[in-house]
Amino acid sequence: MAVLSVLFLALAIPLAIHPHNRGDWLLENVLVVFAAFVFWFIRDKFVFSRLSYTLIFLFLCLHEIGSHYTYALVPYDDWFRAVTGRSFNELVGWERNNFDRVLHFLYGFLFAYPIREIFLRVANVRGFWGYFLPLDLTMSSSMVYELIEWLAVGVFGGELGMAYLGAQGDIWDAHKDMALASLGALIAMGITAAVNAKWQRDFSREWSDSFRVKLPEPLGEEALAKMTGKNHP
Repeated sequence: MAVLSVLFLALAIPLAIHPHNRGDWLLENVLVVFAAFVFWFIRDKFVFSRLSYTLIFLFLCLHEIGSHYTYALVPYDDWFRAVTGRSFNELVGWERNNFDRVLHFLYGFLFAYPIREIFLRVANVRGFWGYFLPLDLTMSSSMVYELIEWLAVGVFGGELGMAYLGAQGDIWDAHKDMALASLGALIAMGITAAVNAKWQRDFSREWSDSFRVKLPEPLGEEALAKMTGKNHP
């Protein structure tokens, strides 16, 4: 983690100098600073695998590039043209700057496994739930981020709000972003499940056991009656 942190700072600090839109850069990096505090706070309590740290590192590096230029203006097409002499957008049939769409997909693809690691090691989920819950949390967190973008537009408005939103005039931008994050997480969990199905000896039994009812007694009002010592009518 220390090496990746140094490498990240080596990229992030130069990109923090003269960003395209300082206000947007600040908004984009609020969650990065929050994540840094979380990692620092849990550093002795929960250590991720090297794979998870690497996946998180890759996403944050790409995010810093997006925050430097603003997501809608990352000149990836110019970079590709400078190397190959061709337009990447024309090559794949894109009509807009899709750096933001790629990053939403990669959010799901790169973060689903670290989220799975948390569920397995903290909540002790197994089988089906060890793949579904990371997908579910990735989808819900993607929705929360879109709500944050909506709130930012309402609070800041104008050029800053639109730069942070990065919709580029697409009324379905939020829906597409959430769909891509979900697709990325689904692919990541699909790959993880395929690897485990091949190499994990008790994969089938664990998957089957994950659907078994562990607590046969109902909860809800029955549990409340038991806690309060009152008989349920």
